[in-house]
Amino acid sequence: MTSPAPTAARGDGRTVLAVTGQDRERFLQGLVTNDVGKLADGPVYAALLTPQGKYLADFILLADGERILLDVATSLADTLVQRLEMYRLRADVAIRPTDLGVLRGTGTPPEGAVADPRHPALGWRLYTDAPASAGSAEAVDWDAIRVEHAIPETGIELQPGVSYILEMGFERLNGVDFRKGCYVGQEVTARMKHKTELRKGLARVEIDGRVPVATPIYFGGRVVGQVFTQSGNRAIAYLRYDLAGPTMQAEDAVLRWDGNRP
Repeated sequence: MTSPAPTAARGDGRTVLAVTGQDRERFLQGLVTNDVGKLADGPVYAALLTPQGKYLADFILLADGERILLDVATSLADTLVQRLEMYRLRADVAIRPTDLGVLRGTGTPPEGAVADPRHPALGWRLYTDAPASAGSAEAVDWDAIRVEHAIPETGIELQPGVSYILEMGFERLNGVDFRKGCYVGQEVTARMKHKTELRKGLARVEIDGRVPVATPIYFGGRVVGQVFTQSGNRAIAYLRYDLAGPTMQAEDAVLRWDGNRP
């Protein structure tokens, strides 16, 4: 096995599940937001939603021989397995944890690595049973990368039972397919895409000061959003676009927004 590139870092907090059985592709195709048929070309970013169209979990899928690997935040893994089992019924499908870990980096990818399907700036991911020390080289500032490209993170910007994936940028992050047909939450997602203009969503802002995650943002005396991931003097904010202004307040921090959306 080729050693990871110097910028590799262990993907702590991730669980890799294996979905096996003859019905594995058909089973996932009817549930997740992206087209599982794309796995023939590489990894796929997708989410599982509630019937009301709200986010439950996001993950990366990867074809691996007679199984599909599902790379998800460990904090959501048990709940995701329970939800998938609920939908399994009589399908020939099994969902089990693996011993694989995730290495990721932004340098030259090692043998067997795959590109992160969300954005080129997120580099590569390698699924391996190598010990954690294999990825102990120079760390990557993932928060800086995410803020630069307004990429949401599980458990920070992405909140189960609260977030809508189009407001979280899943269309530009290759996380949803509008031509694949039905999946759980598809009607609400399609309606948001085709019948309304998004009034809320992520934005990159400049920030003077530091505040806790989810601190309310005020403009004109009312709440117009929340601050999430910060990196240096920039941050990812969730804004009500039509109410936000060029200069806003979050506790003692001052935020500036140029009006652009990611």
